[in-house]
Amino acid sequence: MKRQDHGLWDAKRRRHEPLRLLEESMRGRVPALVPLKYERMLASPFGYFRGAVPVMAADLASLPNTGIVNQICGDAHVRNLGAYAAPDGRLVFDINDFDETTRAPFEWDLKRLSVSLVLAGREAGAKDSFAKNAVWAFLDQYRKCVRIFAKLPVLEVARYQVHRLRKVAPVSEILLKAERATPMHTLETLTIPAKRGTGRIFRENKPVLSRIGGSQARRVLAAMKEYSESLSPARQHLLAQYRPVDECFKVVGTGSVGTRDFCIYMEGNGSGDPLFLQIKEEVGSAYLPYLSDRAKKSHWGRLVAEGQLAMQMQSDPLLGWTTIANRDYLVRQLNDHKAAIAVEALKGPGLVAYAEVCGELLARGHARSGDVQMIVGYIGNGESFAEAIVDFAVAYADQTEADWEKLRKSKHAPRGTGQEKAAVAKR
Repeated sequence: MKRQDHGLWDAKRRRHEPLRLLEESMRGRVPALVPLKYERMLASPFGYFRGAVPVMAADLASLPNTGIVNQICGDAHVRNLGAYAAPDGRLVFDINDFDETTRAPFEWDLKRLSVSLVLAGREAGAKDSFAKNAVWAFLDQYRKCVRIFAKLPVLEVARYQVHRLRKVAPVSEILLKAERATPMHTLETLTIPAKRGTGRIFRENKPVLSRIGGSQARRVLAAMKEYSESLSPARQHLLAQYRPVDECFKVVGTGSVGTRDFCIYMEGNGSGDPLFLQIKEEVGSAYLPYLSDRAKKSHWGRLVAEGQLAMQMQSDPLLGWTTIANRDYLVRQLNDHKAAIAVEALKGPGLVAYAEVCGELLARGHARSGDVQMIVGYIGNGESFAEAIVDFAVAYADQTEADWEKLRKSKHAPRGTGQEKAAVAKR
């Protein structure tokens, strides 16, 4: 594939209708929550983009690709990088959402993240010329880093850390926010004192958060056995010191709305030692129908966990998987010092600085999980690859806005004001 051909985008090549693809992706989701997903997507073109991975997967598959297969995030965009606590307690900043991870052409991650920079920049009020500069910065940093990684010993690539994060204003703000997102802060935010007896229970905020009980709660708790077995013996011992207190159903993200997501509030060494586990349904990457070498269906939660471990330098120590009612789930800590960027922070010099960090982190993830020498050899020393991706990013951002407009005029658009839609998106 010629490098300059990465800039090609023509909606006439589509062999699918975006709204129909979205409708098909809703199958199997909780019917009552499907309208909420559409509302979040209707809030803005970037909101639409976050929820329309199946559309972009089909679009990317309709184009030529390099054939250089790598572990990809699959949903690489500016809000899917964030802070979280490493096993040793330190805060790290990395790619942190892997619901769509799979093995696919490496450039699909680059294209999706580049488009997200343009859309997020537009939403923050940046001109396209500035957003294009951000995409350039992202791609330039990616190229510089993969060239470095291609020359390093394998173990040094695996241990490579980004040390300048606190000097980048948008990332520094995220890390400060993450420092405040302690388990005790989560306890105050998500729970209230129980009316009967002592202790605390989840704070209901339907439909976003609903307590569960009876047979549903028993199924969730029963799934803890399989989850524990997915952990190492040391992590199993750690988990065994906590006891479940309450359970809930929680709506998260934009792309995941409608899938089943449970949370368990647990206590360890007394009420001052809370642990919140998220049990998140995984349904397989949206890219799988278009890959000739598809991942063999074993357990979608496990495949997501393995993809995350492959790309992240440090991962949640309680990352695992389980099964509930024949559905696959990923299990991880909820809100353990987690934080992500607000789109409004991506304006002015912050957009370019943040884009450079994205390039470095995505390069590290690809180098850890694929053939970095092959990537370096393909990108080459010139600018033609980056120029083409920039062109694609702007063209596909325009296409996303056009698709969003079609959604706004469709039967899925709820009645209500734009302010109401924005309020839903913020929730």
